[in-house]
Amino acid sequence: MTRFPVRRLLALALASSLSLPALAQAAEPFTVRDIRIDGLQRIAAGTVYTYLPVERGETLDQAGAGDTIRALYHTGFFEDVRLDRQGDILVVTVVERPAINKLTLEGNKDIKSEDLLKGLEDIGLSEGETFDRLALDRVTQELHRQYNNRGKYNVTITPTVSPLNRNRVDVTITVKEGKAAKIRHVNLIGTDSFESEDIQEAWESRESSWLSWYRRDDQYSKEKLSGDMEKLNSWYLDRGYIDFNIDSTQVSISPEKREMYVTASVTEGEIYKISDIKVTGDTILPQEQVERMVIPKVGDTFSRALLELTSDGITNTLSNIGYAFARVSPLPTPNREDRTVAINLQVMPGPRVNVRRILFKGNTRTSDEVLRREMRQFENSWYSQAAIDRSKVRLQRLGYFETVEVETPAVPGTGDQVDVVYNVKETNSGSFMFGVGYSQLGGMTTTVQLSQANFLGGGNRVAVEAQRSDYLQRYAFSYINPFFTDEGMSLGYNLWWRELDYSDFNTAQYNSTNAAAQAVLGLPITENSTVSMLFGIDSNQIQTYSGYTPEVIVNYVHAIGRRTFHAWRTEVGWARDTRNDFFMPTRGTYQRVGLETTLPGSTVEYFKLNYEVSKYWRLSPAFVLRTGLDLGYGDSYGNDIVRNICWTRPTVENPTPGASDPCLTDSPDYARTLTASGLPFFENFYAGGTRSVRGFRDNTLGPRSEVLGGYRGQPLGGSLKTVGQIEMLFPKLFDTRAARVSTFIDFGNVYDSTDNFDAGELRASAGVALLWRAPMGPISISYAYPFKKKEGDEIERLQFSFGGSF
Repeated sequence: MTRFPVRRLLALALASSLSLPALAQAAEPFTVRDIRIDGLQRIAAGTVYTYLPVERGETLDQAGAGDTIRALYHTGFFEDVRLDRQGDILVVTVVERPAINKLTLEGNKDIKSEDLLKGLEDIGLSEGETFDRLALDRVTQELHRQYNNRGKYNVTITPTVSPLNRNRVDVTITVKEGKAAKIRHVNLIGTDSFESEDIQEAWESRESSWLSWYRRDDQYSKEKLSGDMEKLNSWYLDRGYIDFNIDSTQVSISPEKREMYVTASVTEGEIYKISDIKVTGDTILPQEQVERMVIPKVGDTFSRALLELTSDGITNTLSNIGYAFARVSPLPTPNREDRTVAINLQVMPGPRVNVRRILFKGNTRTSDEVLRREMRQFENSWYSQAAIDRSKVRLQRLGYFETVEVETPAVPGTGDQVDVVYNVKETNSGSFMFGVGYSQLGGMTTTVQLSQANFLGGGNRVAVEAQRSDYLQRYAFSYINPFFTDEGMSLGYNLWWRELDYSDFNTAQYNSTNAAAQAVLGLPITENSTVSMLFGIDSNQIQTYSGYTPEVIVNYVHAIGRRTFHAWRTEVGWARDTRNDFFMPTRGTYQRVGLETTLPGSTVEYFKLNYEVSKYWRLSPAFVLRTGLDLGYGDSYGNDIVRNICWTRPTVENPTPGASDPCLTDSPDYARTLTASGLPFFENFYAGGTRSVRGFRDNTLGPRSEVLGGYRGQPLGGSLKTVGQIEMLFPKLFDTRAARVSTFIDFGNVYDSTDNFDAGELRASAGVALLWRAPMGPISISYAYPFKKKEGDEIERLQFSFGGSF
């Protein structure tokens, strides 16, 4: 490939002075009888005629010729323009600029190709457009500037232009980004009252540390340093240093352009106290109510941060009653003699604003009705910032959208009306999956699943599932309408059949075959809280194995006197959700309390009480702390079930007499009284594994059965569960909302009763985890080190699952 030649770049500026040989020979102006265009390849002659300032029948002189040349150059279509005269015919000879056939970007990683191509198109450099060497030079300079602002001073940008036939070119821009220059040292001169480490705690530009690989705060950027200088200014203004000043800022770079040295020289000044603070202007609300919102008091040290909080508080209060453009301006009047400052908070409410329309953009699948019913701001009502923000959070928590943005443009021609526009980017809210999953617990899993959380865009949730693995067969259907009524009451149904082999489930060895039909009702009671109720019927058929199933389970089944358990089941729950996002929350709390019980007349009468809570603490943009607790307790209610079991030896007449209740003979060979009490074994809680205490094999913590045949006891679960997590999430480690990395500490165990609870028996582990919502299904991987364990615990440090849910 060869570079396209640069020809006559100054032609536009010199056009008026170009020599016109034919016209010079004529020495006089002439009347143009006809105009001929030579040299055209792609551009139509009619297009050129529209730009010519001279027409047939007009007189062309030297000045008119210069105007003609300038006009044609100004179109940007031509690389060269020449005028000649043949008699009374004006001959315009042009050399067209080539068209861009293909535009290619190579090597750019720090700046996305989509963003670059959009910027190139704005400049006029895009496929199909006329090639302009000056535009390409501007692009090269702009790319250098952008990479330099990111601290990459070794960047090399090489544009290559390859000529093609039919006056076309291919343009390739090759970028060698190099590595960003790292900040080797930050020197603050004059900061005598505070430690430099404290001042720089919240800076984005810092010296290299062991966390810099993640925070990237040691990579120099002009924009970041400018923001840090503003933070330096705020640091002192928030502590009363009104006269603080940044005298100079210097940035130097090492000869190899790999290390940066930042120096800032400051003058601290003195600390000022507040001598007077008052509120003036049109407060709208009663003066006393507004004055109670003022945080700093007379005699306090001046703090710009507290003044800004006060201003924001007053502004937000006014914006929630319609004054969308309200402003509060703190006007300080310093007295440098006694180091005091008087503050006047001037309130300017502006006009009261009405919301004309609420519009939605980007919802190609979801109907407007689904979004509109989440609104807390209404049309033709007073503007409320709190209601607009709340509506945005409700949209984010639907789980239908990857992003939700809101803007409030003013209605043209009015000063007191705005529209509220929600821009959403939809994500996959449903899936059809036919595939294979694998987990260490369940082995290979074959699944056919059709699920849609936003069925036909109407917000209803439908799921049909058929699943088969080494230990499980399951067929299920569920449907829920979250807005069965306009008030937000939800109604749903669940139908499922399941056959579960617990011997492959890391628990006691028995089989269970379940079938259930349930109806679910939900009702919101506050903006963040809902109550729910479930009512259903189900059956559970138990099959035990002689010599393998633990005796405690066999005795329970014999005490009941049947292997199929029927139940009329109901559950009442309360949930409160203040999280700010469905997929990746960074703040807020989710908690739920549920009471499940079988009704009188069921084979076994029992209840289960569950409490679950997760709280997200946003420590910084790079760190989110999640704390969680999962508690469960269950027991029977009413009288215990007692049964006397009698056994007789086989005889010739009755070789397999079995057991009977009551005894059929006065002298049985074996008699025993069995009691069924407490939570049924098939409803026990379990702990250990990927969804509770990682690092321990699934379901293996807690009570075990007696030793059978030399083998260790089988996990039985328990009626009391205590599980908790402390997890640090890193939302900025990946530039995607589909994956997250975390470090965690898990702890917990299960116990057979509250009387046997012992905090010393809790197990604990620490590790790292990756959760990824991959296109083919969610993937969970964790590596944990159990640091609180006991002999006999089943350890499994690396755990993963594919195809399950988070």
